[in-house]
Amino acid sequence: MSGEKDLALLIQNMEPVLNTGEYVFCTVETLGGIPYIEKVLFFFRENEAITIVVEKTIADEWNMDYNYISSWITLTVHSSLEAVGLTAAFANALKKENISCNVVAAYFHDHIFVAEKDAERAMKALFSLRSAQQF
Repeated sequence: MSGEKDLALLIQNMEPVLNTGEYVFCTVETLGGIPYIEKVLFFFRENEAITIVVEKTIADEWNMDYNYISSWITLTVHSSLEAVGLTAAFANALKKENISCNVVAAYFHDHIFVAEKDAERAMKALFSLRSAQQF
């Protein structure tokens, strides 16, 4: 199943869900020092280091440094990795509210990380985007 590509349908059917918890972005040199890799939400290898995202409580337990506490929003519509415009649409909706977002496109869904203080406003902006598309 490859997911939806039609932008109008994606926006109409997206159901933003605010996941519970606080999430932080940390860096490590290798994954070998991670006590329990299954507690890592995701990681991405960059030239400078490996970025990992974990719940804040886990980062605190592992004595990891971070400087950005975020909330995690999942758009529960199965978007295709080839879909065009969805990221731009929700990023623009958040931009209008002056909300920064960090986006992860996984196989089934898009995931948006916003500053914890902006989470409720981000949810409102996403629902407004969906409502505006239904006209």
